[in-house]
Amino acid sequence: QVHLVESGGGLVQAGGSLRLSCAASGRAISNYVLAWHRQAPGKEREVVAALLYGASSTYYADSVKGLFTISRENAKNMVYLQMNSMKPEDTAVYYCAAKFLGGASYTYWGQGTQVTVST
Repeated sequence: QVHLVESGGGLVQAGGSLRLSCAASGRAISNYVLAWHRQAPGKEREVVAALLYGASSTYYADSVKGLFTISRENAKNMVYLQMNSMKPEDTAVYYCAAKFLGGASYTYWGQGTQVTVST
């Protein structure tokens, strides 16, 4: 089992940047597909970025392509989401998630961290 804890959320002005961190414990993250999701009030949770190791590729939502970057640091068992040129529509609770390499859906979730982008 993987335990995930997010940090780094907060208030940022439009055009600014934040880096979210996800600390994993219990298992090495190298065994999992990793992703960042977000959920804004009144909206469904959506995937923002993912590391698709099985396909040797990354995924980004169209709205964040070229602006957000997902990365991992296996030695520290950490996952990051660098968010640049942030917009008010990026305001949401951001969640770190993981699924086993053979899993069909994301099984493990952090508690979420609030990101608010002001105009």
